[in-house]
Amino acid sequence: MSESEGSGVTRRRFLRAVGVTGGAGAMFATMGALDLAATDTARPRFEELRPADFHLSGRSAAKVVILGGGVAGLACAYELGKAGYDCTILEAQNRFGGRNFTVRGGTTHTEIGGMSQRSAFSTDQYLNAGPGRIAQWMVTMDYCRELGVPLEVFNNTNIDAYIYREKNGAKPGFPVRRRAAKADVYGYVSELLAKATDQGALDKQLNPEDKEKLLDFLRDWGDIGKKVPGNPEKSWIYDGSNRRGYTQWPGATGSHAVRSGPVPTLSQVLHSEVGLDLSFENEYKDAMVMMQPVGGMDQIPQALAKRVGADRIKLGCVVTKVSTGADHVQVSYREGGQDKMFEADYCIATLPPNLMVKVPNNFAPGVQRALNAYKQVNAGKIGLEYRSRWWEITDRIYGGITETDLDLDHIWYPSHGYHSPRGVLVGYYNLNDRAANYSKLTAAAREARAVSQGAKIHGPKYRTELASSFSIDWSRSPYIEGAWQKIQDDDPELPIYAPLSDAAGRVYFSGDWLSHTVSWQHGAFLSAQKTVTQIHKRALSAA
Repeated sequence: MSESEGSGVTRRRFLRAVGVTGGAGAMFATMGALDLAATDTARPRFEELRPADFHLSGRSAAKVVILGGGVAGLACAYELGKAGYDCTILEAQNRFGGRNFTVRGGTTHTEIGGMSQRSAFSTDQYLNAGPGRIAQWMVTMDYCRELGVPLEVFNNTNIDAYIYREKNGAKPGFPVRRRAAKADVYGYVSELLAKATDQGALDKQLNPEDKEKLLDFLRDWGDIGKKVPGNPEKSWIYDGSNRRGYTQWPGATGSHAVRSGPVPTLSQVLHSEVGLDLSFENEYKDAMVMMQPVGGMDQIPQALAKRVGADRIKLGCVVTKVSTGADHVQVSYREGGQDKMFEADYCIATLPPNLMVKVPNNFAPGVQRALNAYKQVNAGKIGLEYRSRWWEITDRIYGGITETDLDLDHIWYPSHGYHSPRGVLVGYYNLNDRAANYSKLTAAAREARAVSQGAKIHGPKYRTELASSFSIDWSRSPYIEGAWQKIQDDDPELPIYAPLSDAAGRVYFSGDWLSHTVSWQHGAFLSAQKTVTQIHKRALSAA
């Protein structure tokens, strides 16, 4: 028996003894101490860059020019800066953050075509025009911790918000509470499955014990009735429950509760298609509990920029040409009406591929084809500021999202500032064709269209309490021209994209579009980590 085998048997016996005396918790704690417990392998471990890497190698940090001051560009500069790299960010806009854009009172934005808006939001009110939420598993959370960005809960799913499907029978003024829709869908599905199970339809799949366990689950999950011996039609019936909510909630003695009703039929529930809006809450990217930075999503780029240093971020610099050579890269750009040139050891291009492909360059044809393979997804948002938070007072909705089949797509209620005098809700957050319905409208026309449709759900107060609005169409946003990128077959590993995963000479590419979580800051951060690691390894091995 080898030493390693003997060691393994000894550890195994030891852990078994710990488990017997102290239980599973003690055993797993001991396994952790022995470095035997399973670790978090949800994503590859990122090794931070350090100045000591260069001290040990006898080399010095390189000079890097970064195209684009969005989250990916800022993250690249931040991580490279930890090892002493000389980084400069060239950003075309007059602000950094890219699509991480928080609109506050006084914010201005001019779209392609010339339409300009100036926000009239009152103090402490804001709209996250781009990203608005963070899942707990995302690396974005780790950066918020590291950068000192405080977080609060984003109420992604609210059982008291509404579902409104007009094409399937919903009438203005009569939206369905999410809690009622959920109770009805779960109830009727449970009734059907329980009857099928009890009547033997699943006997090939289930043994008698399995059937009993499934029926117990369905009774609880759908809140359905019991089996009525000898009467299959009256067995396992769903006829509504208190999960649907109340028109009069339980009160003091003498104040009886009145359940919400009437309960729709199975056919009505199926034809309403409300169930299509329920699976959203189970999506891995959107499941509760989600988070948001306190005070606006732009607290993340603000914190990154502070660490990078304002002197390293050059705003109003439009890239006009990129040329990679054997030992350096040259970037031509226009700033304040003057043509300028920047030379560096390496370049990181974080511009969206639809813009990068238009920049004159000397990349290989495969790189150009890869950039061209992306297609843009458009999205639009409008923030509606109200003089009172009537959705909390009247509708008893505190955060969350109302789903619709209107071209609004969604209405988001703010997950902060509860009980404040005012609030900004997202009057629409829509994509592609639905976003196109608003794209070329004036700001006033966008507001009018959004309010007219939102009033179908919330009534006159949706108009009368409105104080101001601010809308954005990402396809018409200069130097961005799209909300995010569409990847062929949703697979960034396809051979067409391979040239972008490595360097094009001395030019590297980075952004959420080079990840499996396109449109999320998580993807931008992970892509940045990969890129800086590639550059660092190359710089350390350079002759």
